Amino acid sequence: MLASLDDFEAQVVGIASGVGNYDSGVHSHKKAQLLYAPTGCITIALEQMQYVLPPTKAAWIPAGIEHCARMQMREVVTCRSLYFDTASFIDLPDKIKIIGVNDLFKQLIERMSLWPWDMPAEQQKNLLSLFIEELLVAPEEMLPLPIPDDPRLKPWLAQVMSGETLPQPLNQMAKRIGASEKTISRIFIRQTGMPYQAWRQQWRLHGAIVRLAEGRSISEVAFSLDFSSDSAFISFFRQHMGETPNRFINA
Repeated sequence: MLASLDDFEAQVVGIASGVGNYDSGVHSHKKAQLLYAPTGCITIALEQMQYVLPPTKAAWIPAGIEHCARMQMREVVTCRSLYFDTASFIDLPDKIKIIGVNDLFKQLIERMSLWPWDMPAEQQKNLLSLFIEELLVAPEEMLPLPIPDDPRLKPWLAQVMSGETLPQPLNQMAKRIGASEKTISRIFIRQTGMPYQAWRQQWRLHGAIVRLAEGRSISEVAFSLDFSSDSAFISFFRQHMGETPNRFINA
């Protein structure tokens, strides 16, 4: 399918699908891509960074950028992908962007994802112009989680990123890895640019966004991410996102 999309001679190709548990594997496209989930949440890995895409965010992925999209949800994720022939456009972004999606942008994505692949370019012109205008002015909302690649962390990291285990406090994590706390701290600062505790909190924030997008309750999310209480989780979320979990997911 990916090869056929890249080889299809159209300035824009749209796909609308419903996906359950899914892992795309690492791949790239000859075309630029906009990836969006109107319901559910997509986790995407790009250039040693992980991002989450709830219904308020979309990812712009330039042509040739290797990435991996994962969906591990209790319910089906509705997925929208738009692929752009970069030779047909001169003003598309040339870097990775995680952007906010307002109501107008959402409707444009939905409309274009359902276009017939053989729609004449002249019929696409007006909506495409409005789409590109919205794409270029959409606010960037990156919220990245840098992924360390030290060999000593790989088994532990694989379990954490798959959701098999939670990232423990530093002293417990160091014992599990079999390294000192100072060594673990140096690895994270060198490879992610942040102390381990800050990385752990960012991971929990990503986990919270994914779970909220699944429709889980505040209590479920707080318990699954090892917060001491619902109020502790709400306070944590508000501190990092500037709004309560309910307000965020209903935006």
